[in-house]
Amino acid sequence: MTIASEAPTTTPLVPGFLELEITNRCQLTCPTLCFVKAGPTKGHGTMEVEDWKRVLSEAAALGIKKIQLIGGEATLHPGFVEIVEHALDEGLKVEVFSNLYHVRRDHWTLFERPGISLATSYYADTDEGHDAVTGREGSHAATRANLFEAHRRGIRVRVGIVDVQDGDGQRAEQARAELEGLGITEVHIDRVRAVGNAVKDDGLPSTSELCGRCARGTAAILSDGTVTPCVIGRFLPAGQIKNTPLAGVFGSPQWQQVAASIPAGHLGPCGPDCGPNDDSQGGGGTCGPADDSAIPNSAG
Repeated sequence: MTIASEAPTTTPLVPGFLELEITNRCQLTCPTLCFVKAGPTKGHGTMEVEDWKRVLSEAAALGIKKIQLIGGEATLHPGFVEIVEHALDEGLKVEVFSNLYHVRRDHWTLFERPGISLATSYYADTDEGHDAVTGREGSHAATRANLFEAHRRGIRVRVGIVDVQDGDGQRAEQARAELEGLGITEVHIDRVRAVGNAVKDDGLPSTSELCGRCARGTAAILSDGTVTPCVIGRFLPAGQIKNTPLAGVFGSPQWQQVAASIPAGHLGPCGPDCGPNDDSQGGGGTCGPADDSAIPNSAG
């Protein structure tokens, strides 16, 4: 599809990192956690593979260095491999955020290619603790085995442990120790942010749940083409990529207004559930919401 050129009305505020939420389908449900409200019966959205490839080409032309493919479970998208290969061809680094519940043989080969890394969420060192969060029996054993296989293959993998139960019941610290014992050291613990399934009592998400880098260091494109400041900041739509070039979105007054609405209390790197905890975001570490009184981070 041909996109009409639209000149930015102001100097584009271009982030260095772009999250592409290419599907809402997932083998898991994470009933108290998932900010996407993903699940086995959800679809892949209205963005076609060619739409995603155009976005990737425009991102590279704007100087964006790294993208993350996320869902849902990104590897379930029928065009997943084609999208990854196009990103690599454009010179972009690719991080695949996967639940690692099931990894196809050809995907292992893909993940071993230069320029690709993995990120995942992990919840406990026991079957009961992990599976209670994901809503899928057997998910702990599968994710743990695939984490170890990724490490064995020399694939970089980052892990976020989201402490849903806010206490010892989930054994989050034990889970971190378990992974570090396996040799997986890029691990940190987050807490739930009130977005998606984590919103309680008909509450509304707030910008105080965000880390402060959204729209400045990070942007996201959802499966229907909506552009938001990050996947957690999905309640702040700031443009539509299906009928506007990426540069037009980033140069629009709407994008500037959304960026200005987000508290800049923490400008350090984001945790793995809203952006990469690595050099593309300024180094190691993690961050909570800009408002310290808010509920901290959650994962999809």
